[in-house]
Amino acid sequence: MRTLYHYTLCPFSRKIRLIMTEKKLDFDLEHEKFWEKREEFLLMNPAGQVPIFVDLNGTLVADSYAIGEYLEETYPDKQFIAGSPATRAEIRRLVAWFDDKFSREVSLPLMFEKTLRRYLREAGPTNSTAIRSAKAAIHLHLQYISWLVDRRKWLAGDDLSLADLAAAAHLSVVDYLGDVPWDDYEPAKEWYMRLKSRPGFRNLLTDRLPGIPSSSHYAELDF
Repeated sequence: MRTLYHYTLCPFSRKIRLIMTEKKLDFDLEHEKFWEKREEFLLMNPAGQVPIFVDLNGTLVADSYAIGEYLEETYPDKQFIAGSPATRAEIRRLVAWFDDKFSREVSLPLMFEKTLRRYLREAGPTNSTAIRSAKAAIHLHLQYISWLVDRRKWLAGDDLSLADLAAAAHLSVVDYLGDVPWDDYEPAKEWYMRLKSRPGFRNLLTDRLPGIPSSSHYAELDF
C-alpha cells in the first residue's frame, strides 16, 4: 500500500493528501511525531520534515514540492498542473505563494504556537506576538484569494489546480484553529466552501488532535 508519513495539522502533508484523494489513489497514513527525530524517520528524510511518500514499488519521495511533481508524472490520469505553459507557470507561482509566503506569515506560526510548542520543552511559553502577527497577515491573503476568484473560476484559471489544493490545505489548518475571518471575505469563503464539498476533503474534516478541539464550523460544508 502507498504510505504517507504526515502530521495531522501539517499543511504540506494535507496538500499531498488532497492530491492523492483527488487522483483516487489508495494510501495509508502514518502519523509522524517529527519533532522526536526518530532514527528511521531521519533515514527517510534527513531534513526531519513531513510529508514523506512511499509508493507501491518502494519509491520514497520527501518534500511536498517533490511529492506533488512525482504524483503528477507517475499518476497522470488526473492532472493538477495542466494547461498552457503560462497556466502551468501561474499554478506553480500560486503554489509557491501559499507554501512559502502564506506558510511563513500565517499557517506555520499559528500551528507552531497553538499545537507544536506544547511538545517542545525548550520552546518556552506561547509567543502571543507571533499569533497576533499571523492573524493580522491573513487578511492580505484572503483579500488576494477574493480578488483572484472574482476574476477566475478557480485560483489559477478555469480548472481546479494544485494552486487551489495548496491554498485550501493551508487554510484548513488555520480554520481548524478558528483563526480565519471568513465573514469579512465572502468570495474567498465561497471558494473554500466549494473545495470543502469535494469528496477529497472529507477525510481532512474528520481530523482531530487530542487536547486541541477544532473550531465549531470546521467540519460544516455550509458555514
